[in-house]
Amino acid sequence: MRCDRVKRILMLALGLLLAPLAAAAQQAGKVPQIGYLTAQSPDSVALSSEAFRQGLQEHGYVEGKTIVIAYRFAEEKRDRLPELAAELVRLKVDLIVAHTASAARAAKQATQTIPIVMVGVGWDPVETGLVESLARPGGNLTGLTSLGVELSRKRLELLTEVVPRGSRVAVLWDGASGQSTQNVHELETAAHALGLTVQVWEVHGTEDFERLFAALTQERPDALYVAGGPLMGTNRKRIADFAFKSRLPSVYEWRGAVEDGGRMSYRPNGAAAQRRAASYVDKILKGAKPGDLPVEQPTKFELILNLRTAQALGVTFSPTLLLLADEMIK
Repeated sequence: MRCDRVKRILMLALGLLLAPLAAAAQQAGKVPQIGYLTAQSPDSVALSSEAFRQGLQEHGYVEGKTIVIAYRFAEEKRDRLPELAAELVRLKVDLIVAHTASAARAAKQATQTIPIVMVGVGWDPVETGLVESLARPGGNLTGLTSLGVELSRKRLELLTEVVPRGSRVAVLWDGASGQSTQNVHELETAAHALGLTVQVWEVHGTEDFERLFAALTQERPDALYVAGGPLMGTNRKRIADFAFKSRLPSVYEWRGAVEDGGRMSYRPNGAAAQRRAASYVDKILKGAKPGDLPVEQPTKFELILNLRTAQALGVTFSPTLLLLADEMIK
């Protein structure tokens, strides 16, 4: 009987020794699940999400095999973002990638424990309370900003190269965008310094576009500045077509609009940001705390010109713009 008791004690001790190893093996075999949350539609973020997947592949992840991605698209209806974020929390995802500011805000409101990686956020995440500081974000959120607001002056300067004698710039604005007030103020300040006047036209839904296009046709501004936001991104071709038909010089906050026929765009490389977001995902899944990972700001920017559109309109870009261009669509 004493022998049996000794055996049981030895087996229990061995089990206690092996338990951590078994748990580690089980954890190592677990396929991480991450959420990808955006206010936009699948089509409008197709290039972004593909770049993100490429970034994951560069770090050894294969979607559906070594990592699972749960996509949630608000389809321009930002009021759906809180519920979509809550769905990802209920799925107990290991991490949430929040594409654009409104998605980052919804994700942060939904959880204080699941790590969040923001990407494509165009306004100051410190000023808006998403992080404590860029160097040490604190909490459960980190990622990348796109400096959308700070680049307003540069885009207006580019417009003055296209229409040097122009003075009135119409700004097409996503009225539901979280960065609206800050960006409008930045635009007005920059315009005043450049001797320009801006008139902001807010769009709150897809049904607003035709009415605003008709009003712009009557107003006949000298140029068009198309600000960011999910609504603008989803309707970028519609806007570019209007600018083309109206022979209205235009500048955009994303290259996709130029690929759809818009005149020019200036912003950080969005695909590069998505790939960098994948590196944040990799670090966090390997044990890094989001609050310890500094928020990155872009250092390289792209000026994209559409020469095909310019030729069709019978206009040319200035030598300065041609020299500055990073890419020209022919």
